[in-house]
Amino acid sequence: MLIVTHDTLRNPAILKVRQLPRKFFGRVTVWPRDSVGFWRFLRLIAEFQALRYALTLAPLILIGLSWNAMALPMAQAPILMVAMIWFVEMRLLRVPKSRRGRLIDAAAADRALDLLRVQARAALTRIAAGRGMKHGELHLVVEQSELWRLAPLTYVSVQSETGPEVLRLTAPERDILRQTLFQTPLTEKLLQRVNQSQGIFLRDITFDARGVSAHARLAAALAS
Repeated sequence: MLIVTHDTLRNPAILKVRQLPRKFFGRVTVWPRDSVGFWRFLRLIAEFQALRYALTLAPLILIGLSWNAMALPMAQAPILMVAMIWFVEMRLLRVPKSRRGRLIDAAAADRALDLLRVQARAALTRIAAGRGMKHGELHLVVEQSELWRLAPLTYVSVQSETGPEVLRLTAPERDILRQTLFQTPLTEKLLQRVNQSQGIFLRDITFDARGVSAHARLAAALAS
């Protein structure tokens, strides 16, 4: 899970919002400010479509470079190139529609989404209480990559109707998200399975600040 906010990105300009929910995958590149480790870095790089296309066509390029007699036929085989890209992108890296229903049963998917809503609203309650919000809506947006065969990549942001904007989350608020979201039995991998089965990769959970209880406001005041 990568929490997307101003202090966690090298390129916070991508957080400009025209309408909610703000979508990131396929539109902008998210560059974390802190080190994410080698494997997470490779996972981020895998989102570059042009790079995936180049890797898919690499065998054809190598064959053309190794055997001169094959160079011209390879260069004149655009249909083969398109077919290879389609197969890798739609059959290997994504779940075909015919197989989506077998990933997880509907009841288990509903339970997972219920858990996501409960955990998201718990986090938004604490964030709204800590900010002393008495009105307005917050959105916890959980967006995942569409790539199935790779490890799940999840962007989490808190967005506000006011502005609209992606909230500049403080370190304690980011800790709230880490402590509250994706708690057992809900995991990023389980959500990925649900999203793939339904073909929906962005979950937007809204919370009205008027719903913050007096107990939550008192707890926030004591914590501060």
